[in-house]
Amino acid sequence: MKFGVTMFPTDDAIAPADLGREAEARGYESLFFPEHSHIPVSRLSPWPGGADLPEEYKHTHDPFVALSQVAAVTERLRIGTGVCLVVQRDPITTAKEVASLDRLSGGRFLFGIGAGWNREEMADHGTDPRTRMALLSERVEAMKAIWTQDEASYHGKFVDFGPMWSWPKPVQRPHPPVLVGGSGPNVFDRVLAVGDEWMPIRMPDPKEVARQVAQLQARARDAGRGPVPVTLFAASRDPATLEALVECGVTRAVLPLRPVSRDELLPTLDRDVGLLERFAS
Repeated sequence: MKFGVTMFPTDDAIAPADLGREAEARGYESLFFPEHSHIPVSRLSPWPGGADLPEEYKHTHDPFVALSQVAAVTERLRIGTGVCLVVQRDPITTAKEVASLDRLSGGRFLFGIGAGWNREEMADHGTDPRTRMALLSERVEAMKAIWTQDEASYHGKFVDFGPMWSWPKPVQRPHPPVLVGGSGPNVFDRVLAVGDEWMPIRMPDPKEVARQVAQLQARARDAGRGPVPVTLFAASRDPATLEALVECGVTRAVLPLRPVSRDELLPTLDRDVGLLERFAS
């Protein structure tokens, strides 16, 4: 199993470039940054993680800007969004950002995507929360067309554009892996329709992880696909749980980090190296 880390890259935490250097030096395979463009003060949408929204949600850098810093100071570390809120982004601009970052990093980008939970945030971007899943699928399909076609065009209900030229194209072919985030009842439909991997978040029960991974792989076989890689986001550090994740076929465990200073964070990275040595492959 591969091991990554994730942290909100905030304006008062360790700098993204420093975190990338330190993670790569310790043998971590990947680094993921989440995204929130802003947090509406109204706060009507409940945060899935509990009652009180952590302060870092209000202070995070743009993930593509932060990851570009990481790419510039690392050589092997894979860099990813966890997740990019594509329902709040222009697909043409986002396709350009993904392709540029993948090329400038030498083909190390992992495109984690999701539809988000904050309905007020979506609405500020002109997105109707009721149709965000269909919008997500169309925007990903449109970006794939831009990445893979010399004269790309796309005609859907929510995304519509005629033939265009857009370079650079990504280094990875046909495009960077699309990791579909979420654990809802229809997530496997989206994974199999537009994704290359599945990225659920915070699933503490390894038996439930095993059940869902088996269900996903069965559906993939029925669809004529090979095994679908699984990245468990915000994974547990419990050794017994990690052992169970290896056994059920989880491909990558992404360990959460608090957005704190460099001196506060490095002991956590050092401590978790033991998990890499025991479980990483």
